[in-house]
Amino acid sequence: MPERVRLEQVRAHPLIGALIRASNEHLAAQGFTEHGQRHAELVARVSRNVMTHLDRSQREAELAEIAGYTHDIGNAIAREAHGQVGAAVLVQVLSELGMDPYEIAVVAGAVGNHEEEVGQPVNPVSAALILADKSDVHKSRVQNPDRARFDIHDRVNYAVQKSFLRVHQPEHVVQLELEVDTSIIPLMEYFEIFLTRMLMCRRAAEFLGCRFQLQMNGVRLL
Repeated sequence: MPERVRLEQVRAHPLIGALIRASNEHLAAQGFTEHGQRHAELVARVSRNVMTHLDRSQREAELAEIAGYTHDIGNAIAREAHGQVGAAVLVQVLSELGMDPYEIAVVAGAVGNHEEEVGQPVNPVSAALILADKSDVHKSRVQNPDRARFDIHDRVNYAVQKSFLRVHQPEHVVQLELEVDTSIIPLMEYFEIFLTRMLMCRRAAEFLGCRFQLQMNGVRLL
């Protein structure tokens, strides 16, 4: 009988750890925001919380956690199509760990469909991953030490003092709550780069039978 693979086993796999570390190093060299251990742990935790608060099964929550932790490993190989690349690598790792083949397909499908350019929510795990990943905007993600050389992604992340994805289960609402320092950016600059991500979050929330809302500085904007 296939083993119920847990996040602890995936986290302990030496290739996964190396890919997460290399992903962040390679993206930092290209000027991207943080995509390393912090992001992996946060997206894993939030993915699981989304499933838990929507009363999905414990196993679905665990699979969402695994998908969240591993979703960016493909960045170690290439930024373009990193979701699909990471999914292909993950199939091999999860097979090696003895995971049920259908569960591997669910997790790989989620990882392979989390990029806003090409991705779509294809199963509940993928929907939770999309919501968790696209809601991680925060000043701690900025890796560029020179504020004079910030691009728009640096400025937007640096301006976000707090971000929290809240699930209102009785109302079937998933709400992203942001506190933004408008002395750093005007609110419209957020939408300039993140509108497609918010639309993807809306599709993901709808896949889970919920409405997506965006709140900035206490004002609901979506």
